[in-house]
Amino acid sequence: MKLADLNSMEERIGLMEKTVKPFTDRAPEHDENGTFPFENFKELKEIGYPAMTIPEKYGGLGISLYEMLRHQETIAKADGATALSIGWHMGIIKHTGENNSWDDEKYQDVVNYVIKTGALLNNAATEPATGSPTRGGKPETLAKKSGNEWVITGRKTFTTMAPILSYFVVSASIDETDQVGNFLVKREHEGVKVEETWDSIAMKATGSHDLVLENVHVAEDDLVGYLTPGKKPAAGWLLHIPACYLGIARAAQEYAVNFAANYSPNSIKGTISELPNVKEKIGEMELRVMQSTHFLYGVAQKWDASSKEERDMMKTELGAAKLSVVNQAVEIVDLAMRVAGARSLSNKNPLQRYYRDVRAGIHNPPMDDMTIIGLGDRAIARNNE
Repeated sequence: MKLADLNSMEERIGLMEKTVKPFTDRAPEHDENGTFPFENFKELKEIGYPAMTIPEKYGGLGISLYEMLRHQETIAKADGATALSIGWHMGIIKHTGENNSWDDEKYQDVVNYVIKTGALLNNAATEPATGSPTRGGKPETLAKKSGNEWVITGRKTFTTMAPILSYFVVSASIDETDQVGNFLVKREHEGVKVEETWDSIAMKATGSHDLVLENVHVAEDDLVGYLTPGKKPAAGWLLHIPACYLGIARAAQEYAVNFAANYSPNSIKGTISELPNVKEKIGEMELRVMQSTHFLYGVAQKWDASSKEERDMMKTELGAAKLSVVNQAVEIVDLAMRVAGARSLSNKNPLQRYYRDVRAGIHNPPMDDMTIIGLGDRAIARNNE
């Protein structure tokens, strides 16, 4: 059964819930060993998920941002690393197709391959010397023109899904100009190499290794766009990030509530769920989940209903949703660990994985300080009207 064969969002979410159940059982092993969950992606490809955000005019289903986030949260509740990883592909495919960011023929060729094989792509933008691309550093990766080709050399870090990607969208400085371009690089090109450098204690199964490019030759039309310095436009697709961490928080909440409802030390009658201090923590988790759900999906629905001009005004709102949901998710996991007590630090307990994974969201874009400054600017501008 393919997601595209189903008639409603709820039916598709039901199939997704069924598909991701095994992910929960696999997550501890991949986390412990730092291995990549190829089987998870195989099963997501089997239901056609990588093609779901391709716009209808290119042969996809063109699901809304709201629905994409629902799927991402569902995956993350089962395995956060898999959700964060594939979320980049889903969002980039959606954003690129809806905004006609690439040459039409080039985009159609790529998404045809996605529809046919489940091929995955991701941006490769971060470098050791530049840090996060959201800070505006110029890439040291260099693209030189050679006849009707480009020759690219450089190293990219944090290349999520590196073990399975078919396409890398590589940012590179264009030789003898001040321009920075995005280049579509196929995995099979000579000179493309993945070095397994990923040693983070969070999101260990994302395969976010280094991408090394050594005199990689790509076609002239593989320059798919230019990066302009300064403020980046509003990007609703980046809400896949808070959706992922909300899913992890829900998993932690579910574990803690189930633990409290079943744990009965001999010092009390009944279970610890009846103790006021435990019930208070469970209530605090529920409040934070409710707040995050309404904020995240409210902004997503607004995005879906807005014109391009209205969306351009939503950058601060999108950043606020990410900041709030991610930080609330960190607090939810912390509360869950307080309910479970010291056993939450056991290597066999999923809460310790949720705790490590959820903190990775703090370092995903946009950064909290940039969002807060933007909110300040917005409030000051409103006051000055």
